[in-house]
Amino acid sequence: MDIPRLHFAHLPTPIESLVRLSKFLGEPRLLVKRDDQTGLAFGGNKTRKLEFLIAEAREQGAKTLISGGALQSNHCRQTAAAAARFGFKCILVLTGDKAQKASGNLLLDQLFGAEIVYVADRKDRDRILQETFDRATKERSNPYLVPYGGSNPTGALGYAFAMKEFMDQNANADWIVFATSSGGTHAGLLLGQRMFGFQGRILGISVDESEEWLKQEVSKLASATSEKAGERIEFTPSDVLVNANYCNPGYGVVTEREREAIRLFARYEGLLLDPVYTGRAAAGMIDLIRKGFFKNSETVMFLHTGGQPALFAAQYADKFR
Repeated sequence: MDIPRLHFAHLPTPIESLVRLSKFLGEPRLLVKRDDQTGLAFGGNKTRKLEFLIAEAREQGAKTLISGGALQSNHCRQTAAAAARFGFKCILVLTGDKAQKASGNLLLDQLFGAEIVYVADRKDRDRILQETFDRATKERSNPYLVPYGGSNPTGALGYAFAMKEFMDQNANADWIVFATSSGGTHAGLLLGQRMFGFQGRILGISVDESEEWLKQEVSKLASATSEKAGERIEFTPSDVLVNANYCNPGYGVVTEREREAIRLFARYEGLLLDPVYTGRAAAGMIDLIRKGFFKNSETVMFLHTGGQPALFAAQYADKFR
């Protein structure tokens, strides 16, 4: 299988038992897959995707990486770091207040030398992202557009092969639970499950999107990604397992559920989550455990997708004081 890939993530990431947290919550047995330890700029799940995306950008002769996201985007932080490491210029189109003091991921974006284009209103971001790409094209900067969250068929390959890595580690989980938003990690895991024969179930806890949207988009993306890995596999919305019961407060809004989950992981396991993605996914998982969604005899693996630098962002730090 000759798929262009750069190997710079620290793989395999470890799988650890959450012994004290499991005991506190009762059953089931809990594990964590530490994709916060992928190595690039504090790690995170986007590093796996960038191994394929950066390789594709190189093949296309790109000189500039362009991407977008929220002001505290973990994806943009890792994209900026990859650009610095491999000699690309980086332009990030970020939704947020330009006057806000740089902290958390935004501070790191600047340290990596990324040019920041600020967008006041999220609804304008797609337009400004395209304008930024067109400008770079006219300036002969050879831009490569890294999609939001790295979530296209190229990026999703990272999590198809992550599934093989997990199975090679013989953790024997009945469930994989993780934060889902742009759908790339979710689609990759779904494809990897089919490719490598994972017998457990894959549950995405939505951070911001509806169940219907995620089922549609993840199934389409998994199908498209399969063509890059070999023959096309047709996925349908019914193949995608999503819980969207915890995203009603809105993207990046920290509620008592997220605060509790972050504190529990910190105080029982010395493990830090982030306030937007893993905090919300862990909160959902904990609520499902308390409601008896998982069987007591089952093993649940929480996929830690990283994002801890956001804890130090001014807009979130005060939530935990």
